[in-house]
Amino acid sequence: MNDYERIEKVIRHLKEHYVEQPDFRELARIAKVSEFHFHRLFSRWAGVTPKSFVKFLTAQHAKALLRESQSVLDASLDAGLSGPGRLHDLLVSVDAVSPGEFKNYGAGMEIRYGFHPTPFGTCLIGATSRGICHLSFLDGDGGSAVVSELKSDWPKAVLRRHPQSTHALASRIFERGGRAGKLPVLLVGTPFRLKVWEALLKIPSGRVLSYRDIARSIGDSHACRAVGAAVGANPVAYLIPCHRVIHETGIVGNYRWGQARKLAMLAWENGSQNANEARAAAGGLSLQGARSESARF
Repeated sequence: MNDYERIEKVIRHLKEHYVEQPDFRELARIAKVSEFHFHRLFSRWAGVTPKSFVKFLTAQHAKALLRESQSVLDASLDAGLSGPGRLHDLLVSVDAVSPGEFKNYGAGMEIRYGFHPTPFGTCLIGATSRGICHLSFLDGDGGSAVVSELKSDWPKAVLRRHPQSTHALASRIFERGGRAGKLPVLLVGTPFRLKVWEALLKIPSGRVLSYRDIARSIGDSHACRAVGAAVGANPVAYLIPCHRVIHETGIVGNYRWGQARKLAMLAWENGSQNANEARAAAGGLSLQGARSESARF
């Protein structure tokens, strides 16, 4: 059992029993480590103590984050795409994708991919010469399902397993306190989904928003269900932070790669928020060659 698997088991237990305020002994038993080692392991991984994480799980705390985040989102929207104080600096460029690629689903394109350890379990990263086109997490199947998904998204591209090409990307994405710099991303989606993904990029690290907040930010407050579908279809996990979207009631809700992993991401970001804010001024994420294709979905 690796560190993430230990923490995931604890998070699942805390989610169900946080009202009971479980003690260290019980949590350490679930993680199958000593009490001393558990406290160090959890604090090092999440950046917060187990007690602080229990507070994070409460509905009151989630609602407080939601109220605070609304003003942050408004400020980001008012500032425009180049505004300061955000984790990600968004740049959409449609002319990076040729008409042939648009029509042929990646024909003639090479996608190099690799599996890499992260704070949230093993991930699969797929990248072209122009940017990351896929990021997903494994769930105990050896990776066959996520590779199949990558092939389905880019059926005519040449896939080459080459972890040496994606190792540096994984390090830049998941190294706590590191400087990610510009990370170009290549996407395919309808115009609506691209708008939703752009809105997700404006949610600061350590904050959450509701589906309705996102719908409102793109000018259609009644499109909550469609926003939910777009959030669930995000092909680039974590980088496009769909894990920062929750229900209006403060309930965290489901997540494409597992609810426990979503809670883990939020806790990890909450613990390293100061480091992320410091990194925001140095650069962020760039959606290079985001392509719109209404016929695909």
